[in-house]
Amino acid sequence: MNTLPFDPTATQYADTVLRVCRAVLGPTPEAEDAWSEAYLAALRAWPDLRPDSNVEGWLVTIAHRKAIDVVRARRRHAVPVGAAPEPRRPGPARAGDDGIPPLRDPRIWDALAALPDKQRACVTYHHVAGLPHAEVASIVGGSVAAARRASSDGIARLRRDLADVLEGGGP
Repeated sequence: MNTLPFDPTATQYADTVLRVCRAVLGPTPEAEDAWSEAYLAALRAWPDLRPDSNVEGWLVTIAHRKAIDVVRARRRHAVPVGAAPEPRRPGPARAGDDGIPPLRDPRIWDALAALPDKQRACVTYHHVAGLPHAEVASIVGGSVAAARRASSDGIARLRRDLADVLEGGGP
């Protein structure tokens, strides 16, 4: 349990913590935001810090982790573009060409939603969006063969689940 006041310690190491954030993020406003977040996290955890802890190392670790959080958040955000690209339409990977009718029937959407996560993602990216299996693999993680297999298994299950739709049967 730490009984020392936080303010003098925060002031003593403020420059070091800011340098760590700037080293990871560059001299940007995001670095200053990470610096602020680091101090907020440190302030919350301060009472539980052991008195014999290396405070500078502790603060630097928090700052580094907050800066890495910003880097990760950057990767998750969409990148603005001037105009949306034209949709890809490679040869056989179009709705209807694989034995599954076009996606106008709501039962198809329901059957697609019922697939396991990886199969649903692979079927959607390959058969609906028209991406090659190599790109699907890089998006969902795993090998090209695994993406191809998940897509194939998903299509097989859709064919089984939608047999009445494929034969022209009604709702």
